[in-house]
Amino acid sequence: MEKNQIETSQSGITCIRGAFFDFLDDPWKYIEREHESARYIRDGLLVVEGGIIKDFGSFDKLSPKYPDQPVTHIKNRIILPGFIDGHIHFPQVRVLGAYGKQLLDWLQMWIFPEEIKYANRDYASEAAKRFFDDLLAGGTTTCQAFTTSSPVSTEVFFAEAERRGMRTIAGLTGIDRFAPPDYVITPDDFYSESKRLIETYHRKGRHLYAITPRFAVGCTDAMMEACAKLKKEFPDCWINTHISENPTEVRQAKQEFPDCTDYTAVHEKHGLLGPKFTAGHGVWLSNDEFRRFAKAGAGVCFCPLSNLFLGSGLFRIGRALDPDHRVRLSLGCDMGGGNAFSLIRVLEEAYKVGMCNNTMLDGSVNEREHDAAEAERNKLNPYRAFYLATLGGAQALYLDDVLGNFNVGKEADFVALDWNAGQLALDWHQSLVTTESAPATIDQAAMLLFGIMACGDDRNVDETWINGKRAYKKG
Repeated sequence: MEKNQIETSQSGITCIRGAFFDFLDDPWKYIEREHESARYIRDGLLVVEGGIIKDFGSFDKLSPKYPDQPVTHIKNRIILPGFIDGHIHFPQVRVLGAYGKQLLDWLQMWIFPEEIKYANRDYASEAAKRFFDDLLAGGTTTCQAFTTSSPVSTEVFFAEAERRGMRTIAGLTGIDRFAPPDYVITPDDFYSESKRLIETYHRKGRHLYAITPRFAVGCTDAMMEACAKLKKEFPDCWINTHISENPTEVRQAKQEFPDCTDYTAVHEKHGLLGPKFTAGHGVWLSNDEFRRFAKAGAGVCFCPLSNLFLGSGLFRIGRALDPDHRVRLSLGCDMGGGNAFSLIRVLEEAYKVGMCNNTMLDGSVNEREHDAAEAERNKLNPYRAFYLATLGGAQALYLDDVLGNFNVGKEADFVALDWNAGQLALDWHQSLVTTESAPATIDQAAMLLFGIMACGDDRNVDETWINGKRAYKKG
């Protein structure tokens, strides 16, 4: 029995039929044969029970095992695991698109005055509804988010995430300088409130907690020590921060921590750099810092929308992905420094950053040493790009045991993409690749995905599913 509407059988099983595309490995390991890292099932069946993937494979082979189960058929779409955003700011919804200047001035002019308002529960709650609506409309099913220095904002964030059933990582922001008096929080208050919030939310349902020193310029040694104390007491928690986003910020961090040789050393000094540590941006990390990140098992979140919007610089993708010192790399929209919620838009800009990096590596036009291997790693073909948005993001955030692909036992969060929406709405792009209702081969599917990332946005997201239930449908 096949239905256009979603149906769940009395046994609690939901069956979804469609064209599925996901990843089993890192495509950077398969130079010029990246398709070997991916899996495409043109006519597949995803079986979900209790929000968890129970079975997955071709429709012809699996459907006889579930003869009495209703089937929801998602036609003319490519279904991928839900997008994972490693760096976004919940309390910046209302300042999206504010005139940028550069990072430090922009924070003082727009961001801190707005984030102060999130101590008001009603104000924060209304924003949370819009925030999660926009995430789902962009195909994002999991995010690691910043809240504010007010505990109210973290409470509201987790409450709305729970209402949606979404897996999220977040935590109270630690900042005790470089912000208005009404925004800073003392290290003692940060410690006590963070401890309370961790005990309330961490690993309750799909909540995960991140100890969150906002950035070194905004944190005294005492604040960093409070973060270190929390990490020792709650070693299972994540750590979320910023690093080396802007040259002025890097210089100021050095002034504030003169005993540290570089920005990364601030986190090493306080015992924070390690597994489950993510720093947004990393534009100006040195080669040695990348190596230390890799050795520690720490991650960097690449945020091209905001790096370009605020003029921060070009992240060195190929350097971060050096196979000898591979850094865990996720993608983030960094809304509101980033000017969109959509990870499809992020992929477009990430592709362009990689192309510009290769121009800079061309020794014929400047003095940078040409590195052919790094230049190759800078190229974001569709396999590499959508890997970073799905399984790669999960691995970077230490979530790949529960998210990232359609393996049995993982949580059933996924997105259905329409390759004929938005700028691609006249079927022209599809006709260049395939005349079928679904791509016939994995390379055809990849080429359609590249068209989506090059020309698309949230209009290409037709449906977003959370825990095996449809949470968003484009109107």
